[in-house]
Amino acid sequence: MRAAVAAVTPDKVDGVSYDLVIVANRLPVDRVENADGTRGWRTSPGGLVTAIEPVMRANHGVWIGWPGGTETDLEPFEHDGMSLAPMTMTPEEIEEFYEGFSNGTLWPLYHDVVGKPEYHREWWERYVSVNERFAEKAAGLAAKGATVWVHDYQLQLVPEMLRRIRPDLRIGFYLHIPFPPAELFQQLPWRRQLLEGLLGADLVGFQLPGGAQNFVRLVRQRVGHRTQSGTVFLPDGREVRAAAFPISIDAKGFEELARKPAVEKRVEAIRTALGNPKKIFLGVDRLDYTKGIYARLRAFAELMGEGHIDVEDAVFVQVAVPSREQVEQYRILRDDIDRLVGRINGDHGRIGRPAIHYLHNSYPREEMAAFYRLADVMVVTPYRDGMNLVAKEYVATRYEDDGALVLSEFAGAADELRQAWLVNPYDINGMKAALLEAYRADDRETTRRMRAMRRQVTQHDVVAWAEAFMTSLTDLDGDGPHSTIVKPPKR
Repeated sequence: MRAAVAAVTPDKVDGVSYDLVIVANRLPVDRVENADGTRGWRTSPGGLVTAIEPVMRANHGVWIGWPGGTETDLEPFEHDGMSLAPMTMTPEEIEEFYEGFSNGTLWPLYHDVVGKPEYHREWWERYVSVNERFAEKAAGLAAKGATVWVHDYQLQLVPEMLRRIRPDLRIGFYLHIPFPPAELFQQLPWRRQLLEGLLGADLVGFQLPGGAQNFVRLVRQRVGHRTQSGTVFLPDGREVRAAAFPISIDAKGFEELARKPAVEKRVEAIRTALGNPKKIFLGVDRLDYTKGIYARLRAFAELMGEGHIDVEDAVFVQVAVPSREQVEQYRILRDDIDRLVGRINGDHGRIGRPAIHYLHNSYPREEMAAFYRLADVMVVTPYRDGMNLVAKEYVATRYEDDGALVLSEFAGAADELRQAWLVNPYDINGMKAALLEAYRADDRETTRRMRAMRRQVTQHDVVAWAEAFMTSLTDLDGDGPHSTIVKPPKR
């Protein structure tokens, strides 16, 4: 991993330097075609942008990331008041860094090996080179003593590379997906290099305490550093803290969206199109093998086959957002689910009344809010998930304290949403029992559970998450001058 990294002098990139630098695989914007045929940018949906944007504005910040695609002539630009620094990606880098090492090696390994990881040396070499480019870009844009916040599994080498170039910086890293136990992580041929990469940060954040504990244990076992609780003591005297910071959503924004008359009107239109069933089950996922879509549809079908649920009374709406469709594993998954849906509808559907409404598409936030408002039973049953924000989004939209949530024990959200019907997604009979119980629950029971979950999601929103991480990072003791991060005003 210790390839030569170019020396970078701060304050010399386009004559501008920043006190706060966000480094993520993707920029917070997507390419769009304007009505006049020109190309522009649109702010990406998602809570991360909501959380970080006000911090960037208050601290003269810049966001470094890849905009998608293979454009090579992109210059730094401003969008909606945010300074953005795009990174280019060649077709080879997309194939080997992004689709290869990031999503063919790390993604399945970090998700309990639900899919089989592949270990290719050329993928690793490309991962190293792309991480070097991100580190050099951050080093060039960061002011003296600036704070740099690096995000997610695609960029785990950046903290150490950046510290070698710019030891004056305060560096934080946050992993949005699970961090695996030692028994799985040590399969990785480059396990030590990744651990050392993360140790370049002052603070390493995880979704759950278990992830932080796994990391510290691996550092002690595989790198040999002394550790105590959540702190790693490096030979040079520096200390690295590992801790949990469960991510959340813009709860207030989702509730406001759900209350809009246009959304309520859309809810009624969708319900009518579905034939006004008594109960509607809903699943919303990226089409990914970690999400447990196949198992949940099979459980629902068995409940119908056993006579517990009738197609005249209930339907299941499954939204599967297209994902990585150029990867063979994902194409196979899509074909498997297509066949399962066809078989279920053939066995249990009736004319004008399919048992499963399967939507392989992506939708804007307003439409998703309507789906959430529509659902009597939300089914979130991944085999492994760092958090799963869909569960929290559903809770945020249930402003009347109604609706039932069936949630996998292996989603990070299960640690906070304890009032959901918690299930083991590998246990089909257990999942059937939970679906049926949620389906039959009376209003008093669903209100009791939903009210408690809504309190949790509202009080611990994505802004609180970002503030907690940044406060912990800036409060760490350290040598040298560091910029003080200004907290944005309360909304």
